[in-house]
Amino acid sequence: MALFLLLFLAPLGYAAYLSLYQERLIGGTAFVGLDNYLQALRDPLLIHGVGRVAVFFVIQVPLMLSLALLFALALDSGLLRLARVIRLGIFIPYAVPSVVAALMWGYLYGPDFGPFAQLSRDLGLPAPRFLSDGWMLGSLANIVTWEFVGYNMIILYAALRTVPPELYEAAAMDGAGAWRIAWSVKLPALRPALMLTLLFSVIGSFQLFNEPNLLMKIAPDVISSSYTANVYAYSLAFTSQQVNYAATVSFLLGLVIVIVSYAVLLTANRRRTP
Repeated sequence: MALFLLLFLAPLGYAAYLSLYQERLIGGTAFVGLDNYLQALRDPLLIHGVGRVAVFFVIQVPLMLSLALLFALALDSGLLRLARVIRLGIFIPYAVPSVVAALMWGYLYGPDFGPFAQLSRDLGLPAPRFLSDGWMLGSLANIVTWEFVGYNMIILYAALRTVPPELYEAAAMDGAGAWRIAWSVKLPALRPALMLTLLFSVIGSFQLFNEPNLLMKIAPDVISSSYTANVYAYSLAFTSQQVNYAATVSFLLGLVIVIVSYAVLLTANRRRTP
């Protein structure tokens, strides 16, 4: 409880305090109440950043969770050889720090020295523009998917291992095949785990930071300091020295995450209610 108070509630309270003040050239720090929040709600940079990560969430999360589900079901089927090696191989990217992963993929995406660009030139083809404006969101989604498919797969696979074998035996006795068992027994049993991974993905998507922040160095014309809401808050605090406004942006981002998470839970509960 002491650590929770010192490391979570105290910084949160201090950030809330900062968001109610404003640094002025004349008069110093002044209490402005909710003025910072009203300014943030009209800030086009923040609105575009939140909209961009919302698009990222809609595109990336279904793909990532579908792959994680597919791998978990394949491993649980017992039909794969070297299942432990395969499971470890899928999980290993999650053990790579996100900073290292972003640097590695940034090199692979490179239009000059990246292997994809070099291979394309050897074949007489134009180099793929992974770091262009039209491709950037997909390139970021690919990095995050590569990093977190294994993490979500482990959660889903662990949930599958808790399903009583008697359910499978009863389904098989009723004439259900492997696909029918997966659809009618395994998927319903995975709903709580899928909801957990979806909530984690909501939080992670709207807090997207490391990947765009590092790729900004090699694609500054595409990724700006307001590309995502989290990058924007960081830039305001440590580049523009607008600490009070950065605290406001961070609080609003947290509010967006809470609202989206609640909407996801509410939608899931309604679908489960007969």
